[in-house]
Amino acid sequence: MRNTRSLSALFVATAGAAMSSQAAPVMDAAAAARFAQLALTCVQLEYPNKIAHVLQGDADARPPRELTPVFFGCYDWHSAVHGHWLLARLARLYPDAAFAAAARAALARSFTEAKVAAELAYLQGPGRINFERPYGLAWLLQLTAELRDWPDADAQRWARNLRPLEDEAAARIQSWLPKLRYPIRVGEHAQTAFAFGLIRDWSQVAGDAAVRALIDERSRSYYLADVDCPLDYEPSGEDFLSPCLAEADLMRRVLPPGEFSRWLRRFLPGVPHRAAADWLAPGIVTDRSDPKLAHIDGLNLSRAWMLRGIASGLPAGDPRRAALEGAAARHGEAALPAVTGEHYEGGHWLGSFAVYLLGGSGRPPQPG
Repeated sequence: MRNTRSLSALFVATAGAAMSSQAAPVMDAAAAARFAQLALTCVQLEYPNKIAHVLQGDADARPPRELTPVFFGCYDWHSAVHGHWLLARLARLYPDAAFAAAARAALARSFTEAKVAAELAYLQGPGRINFERPYGLAWLLQLTAELRDWPDADAQRWARNLRPLEDEAAARIQSWLPKLRYPIRVGEHAQTAFAFGLIRDWSQVAGDAAVRALIDERSRSYYLADVDCPLDYEPSGEDFLSPCLAEADLMRRVLPPGEFSRWLRRFLPGVPHRAAADWLAPGIVTDRSDPKLAHIDGLNLSRAWMLRGIASGLPAGDPRRAALEGAAARHGEAALPAVTGEHYEGGHWLGSFAVYLLGGSGRPPQPG
């Protein structure tokens, strides 16, 4: 990708800004156009396709565009979901950009009542109770939150059309979590902490107090007593999410700043109390053409936004904020040049992670 050095420098220059959905984006229109093109290339590109599909009989052996007619592109279902989120986010932030019309057209093609009805029928089919749970469902709710929050007539219509899928996703989370005895602490899709953050942010936009209360209760139950998270053991070889940092980024949403500050001191005691960027090294990617090894680029991007989120949850004068922001900037510098379309293995999804980092996503911490 051209101009990635200047984009990385811009990230470093703005690393001290608090992360907020209302903050000005820290990317220019040219960078946004590059990210938008990654999603425009794939949201309706059916193949290659890695399908997670339970077949009940011969009739279920159909192509992805028939099984899930809304989210069939971008290699897999969840990437198609957050590819659509990327387009909505960027069209909202840059309504006059050259890519905005194509982004809106892609959203309009996908979010029809008929396609949503077919998508819902697929999710509700036998053997699919755990389909894309929790990662894909959380991104679906993040997508609907984006549309709900966008004061645009088309966006509001798309949000209404997606409401049956939104309701289904929320109902599945509410049914599942009371039965989930233990959190899931892996660095890939099944992780609960990252999904909880997206779901909680959605609950605030949607005004769903019941889901927010459930997420808060489960978060406290799973994570409040945690201490000394082994950050030195990360990353595992195929992680794209940090178990430790995702948990802390969730808890800054759940706990008020004073309580979060004390919790973080126990949970990540190694965060320096001084300005430093070298205390947490970015992950090293050895082969970007390998879809699993390319996960480490995503890890560096998600670490960057999680570190910034954690810093934003601390009281204003907390000395750890500078170290968290410094490490975030270092991870952003390492990851952003890799967000290209050179290898589809990363190109179909890393743009969403870059936009989540640079496009002002992640709600600010709320009072308890």
